[in-house]
Amino acid sequence: MSDQEIKAGSVVQLKSGGPLMTVQQVADHWGTLTAWCDWFVQDKAPWKKEHDTFPVTSLKVVDS
Repeated sequence: MSDQEIKAGSVVQLKSGGPLMTVQQVADHWGTLTAWCDWFVQDKAPWKKEHDTFPVTSLKVVDS
């Protein structure tokens, strides 16, 4: 796991696993530093773009 700062453009993954996601923005959301993330689901044709928000503390930066 990397100790890099999570910021817009970072490639991240939940610490518990899951797909690689791209951070669109990071902001304070009701007192919690939150990342807005996008990722693609491969098993849907055509690939479907998904998105959600996650607390930054639940994410790790994926080294490229």
